Amino acid sequence: MSDAIETTWRPRSAWAGIAPVGRHGRPGGEPGLRLTLREEFGLATLIAVKGRTDALRQVLDERFGWSLPDTGTASLTGERGLVWSGPDQWLALFETRREMAGLVQALQGLAAVTDQSDARAIVRVSGPDARAFLAKGLAIDLHPRAFQPGQVAVTALAHMSAQVWQRDTSPTYDLAVARSFAGSVWSWLSHAADEFGYDVRNSTP
Repeated sequence: MSDAIETTWRPRSAWAGIAPVGRHGRPGGEPGLRLTLREEFGLATLIAVKGRTDALRQVLDERFGWSLPDTGTASLTGERGLVWSGPDQWLALFETRREMAGLVQALQGLAAVTDQSDARAIVRVSGPDARAFLAKGLAIDLHPRAFQPGQVAVTALAHMSAQVWQRDTSPTYDLAVARSFAGSVWSWLSHAADEFGYDVRNSTP
């Protein structure tokens, strides 16, 4: 007789039951915003072992083809890459969790690796009003002269801790928050987006 215990538990999006998919806010015309709910991504924090940053850089380049970003920047290709998070700290992004296999072993002795896939909620903000929308709540200057594609900020959104990086000149931004903040963050996002009209979409690989 097998000792395995079956369970009905299944992974659940951080936005499930919080962010309704569809058109919202100002009626008529094209929406000024798209809020894309990122799901099923792989995410890990990397904290370099003291004195091993150069060795870490070499392994990341050889194994994953990644460059360690400088302070306040990201190095991304599509949905994969690294986002600066603090001194000698980065977020490693993968399109799926399966792609993370082997990360811990590859970086053993070089970095502390912690899976954050279920600990963060990420929403992608795009559309012609994306910058004006985020400027209502982020505690940073989003003017193109101050914040550009490839730049990252660890900041606050309406008094809640957040990390944001700009992906392109459209502009498109990724906003990451602690999963436990998802409900409060969405409450702010939905109210702040209302004047622009916005589409909410799911995004899975």
